Amino acid sequence: MAALTPMMRQYMEIKEDYKDAFLFFRLGDFYEMFFDDALKASQLLEITLTSREGGQTGRIPMCGVPFHSAASYIETLVRKGYKVAICEQTEDPAQAKGIVKREVIQLITPGTLTEGRTVGEKSNVFIGSAGRTEEGEYALVRIDLSTGEGVATLAGSDEKSLISEAESLKIREIVVPDELYLALHDLARARSILLSVEPDESLPDGGADVAGHCPPGVQPAAARLLRYLERTQKRSLGHIRPIDYRERRAVLSIDPNSRRNLELVQSIRGGGEKGSLYWLLDETVTAMGGRKLRQWIHEPLAGREAILERTDTVGELIEEFFSRGEIRELLKGVYDMERLAGKVAFGNATGRDLAQLRRSLGQAEPIRRTLLESGTPRLTAMGGRIDPCTEPLRMLEEAITDEPPISNKEGGVIREGFNERLDELRDASRNGKDWIAALEAEERRKTGIKSLKIGYNRVFGYYLEVTKSNVHLVDTERFERKQTLANAERYITPELKEKEALILNAEDEALILETELFNEVRERVKEHIPAIQKLADRLSSLDVLSGFAEVSERYRYVRPEFHGGRGISIRNGRHPVVEKMLDDGTYVPNDCVLDEEANMLLITGPNMSGKSTYMRQVALTVIMAQIGCFVPADSAALPVTDQIFTRIGAADDLAGGQSTFMVEMMESRHALAHATADSLLLFDEIGRGTSTYDGMALAQAMMEFIHEQIGANTLFSTHYHELTGLSEKLGRLRNVHVSAAEQGGHVIFLHKVKEGPADKSYGIHVAELAGLPESVIRRAAELLEELESASVPKPEEGPLSDQLSLFGEGAAGGETAGGESGLAEEIGRLDLLRMTPMDAFQWLHGMQEKIGRERS
Repeated sequence: MAALTPMMRQYMEIKEDYKDAFLFFRLGDFYEMFFDDALKASQLLEITLTSREGGQTGRIPMCGVPFHSAASYIETLVRKGYKVAICEQTEDPAQAKGIVKREVIQLITPGTLTEGRTVGEKSNVFIGSAGRTEEGEYALVRIDLSTGEGVATLAGSDEKSLISEAESLKIREIVVPDELYLALHDLARARSILLSVEPDESLPDGGADVAGHCPPGVQPAAARLLRYLERTQKRSLGHIRPIDYRERRAVLSIDPNSRRNLELVQSIRGGGEKGSLYWLLDETVTAMGGRKLRQWIHEPLAGREAILERTDTVGELIEEFFSRGEIRELLKGVYDMERLAGKVAFGNATGRDLAQLRRSLGQAEPIRRTLLESGTPRLTAMGGRIDPCTEPLRMLEEAITDEPPISNKEGGVIREGFNERLDELRDASRNGKDWIAALEAEERRKTGIKSLKIGYNRVFGYYLEVTKSNVHLVDTERFERKQTLANAERYITPELKEKEALILNAEDEALILETELFNEVRERVKEHIPAIQKLADRLSSLDVLSGFAEVSERYRYVRPEFHGGRGISIRNGRHPVVEKMLDDGTYVPNDCVLDEEANMLLITGPNMSGKSTYMRQVALTVIMAQIGCFVPADSAALPVTDQIFTRIGAADDLAGGQSTFMVEMMESRHALAHATADSLLLFDEIGRGTSTYDGMALAQAMMEFIHEQIGANTLFSTHYHELTGLSEKLGRLRNVHVSAAEQGGHVIFLHKVKEGPADKSYGIHVAELAGLPESVIRRAAELLEELESASVPKPEEGPLSDQLSLFGEGAAGGETAGGESGLAEEIGRLDLLRMTPMDAFQWLHGMQEKIGRERS
């Protein structure tokens, strides 16, 4: 390091503490990067790589970005999973002796990015922290630094469950102790989650107020996160609210796989919000409400009283049409109070931010009054809980102008009349400029020089400029020559210099004083942040509930009824998202009835007939009911469900190196291990990824286990028609099917769920609809006819023996119905578990040809 220049030595000393981050090193109007940072950043940011003299080491790589536009570059790096350390000059270069002092003022990471084009208004940006409890479970704590909200939960006992939960919550960074880093590194990296290490588990000053509500086993993870934020952000974190510990029994637990399968916040096919439950329900008019809706969908309630409070409120909002309209119109004037409060706490709120906060607070009293005047119990109670924050509102009304400029540096943020001294300075500045204009007119009159003008520059201040042709008219006793130009002379007068001092000092003093006053106002508002956050919470809940009322009224949803049993009765239920997508009234509604005597449905029917849609609509109805919304049905009587598990759809986990069948089995294992009698299980086409016998055996074993060991409400769809015989063995199992009809040789899906098993699968018809070549369809039909004509069902042997027999009754004795011998022995020698479907087809085709030759 001795060979480096003094400035580069300073850079290397600071970089030593931030090895895992890009160091944005402030040099004048640029943030510069050097060495490996420069090489890598120039590629990632697509900016020019240059070099500079570094001392005896020669020239070193360098690249940089303008400080005034650095935010977009920082955001790009952070979004790609990197950290950025902002190193600023901490003393005035004009007053510095030697190298200007510099230090890192903030570390921006994927979990602490609070502003930028990719920070969604209606989405949280969470940073998480994980730790092991004494019971062997993972505690997961998350905080949104921009809003100050924090939540702690337990996220399972294995690393995959923890990372899956973090991924579903969109947590971009997890803070862990050293001992967990290696255990989680590969899993986190595969999900594009950054791991950061923080060894300190002691609560910082004030940390007990934030983490005190958490159980002892969760507090180390919470303390670690607070310590990490304190170390990296280097600014006030007073807006972070007490962490809300969510007990499992308080929420309807939906594992990450089920959230994805049910398309709660994003669609599987497009990956966006369109086509999700969130997309359907998002009628919120504030950013805060949009975020709260997402949180409610993520964790529906599991307490009957809490659910009913929301449902009752939605009912009253539907009835009070005019009050609802007035409330929603007032809410449109509410800005993002949570993030505005965060900016106030950080000390970077501008005058425009405070003006937005003022307008938002100004909406609170009219909203409160509207709720109180509604006269309904829930809305009146809600109005009584709203604190309009009159003190900070009054302060902002008195201090901040109606339309503050974008930047505080321009002045004009503090209102006239707020401070007497500021008013005097402003008056001197404004009148002084008027006086300059009057002096210019007076000097033109006195000298007779019509082109005389008064100008200003930073070197000479104010001056009088006279063209060369008029210099002879100048009063040399009063005018003192200051500068000679090619075509003019510049002069000053004692009178002009006296006024100049007054004007310039007034402008500078006014700006300094205004900055001081603004900072004082911001600090006084900061004292009211807890009250402002509480008001924001009330208004965002009202926003979501009024949105539920809008959706429920528009789509004819009904209020769900909750009972103390475990039965589900949904009459003419609909899939809310599919219904909205169709948007033409063509959706076919269906009943779903599960009771104590029969709480398992085995659903058969053709592919594409609507089995999966039917199952999903039941789950979505339960979720909508337990977040407090009305539901898409003619009526719905429901229990309070504690967990929902789904195994719907097929997907490889390429990042985890797992096949479709392995994913299916792991999701099934998770459901069977954690479900209770109060849960809802949805299993769609279990066993498709393996051989027929394997698949059927697994499906039957799972159904028997659920029936005998768990007792949960279950919807189980299958393409194995042989399983329908289980209804005779399992007392609480009932067969239903999604009906279809044939017309003119083509299948028509009726999408209606009816009692009893399906009579056929219509697989070839579905293949025809998919556009397979006609020759393939024709050949498949011929083969199906041959297979069906040769089959001899044996229902008395149970569903797994109910297979197609190729050789008739005589097969067991070694001779087929046609007299062919030896085929049964050949079948016995087949290794079915090692055969592919194509191997089986080729073998069958060979046997067919052999039989044909023997018969001929």
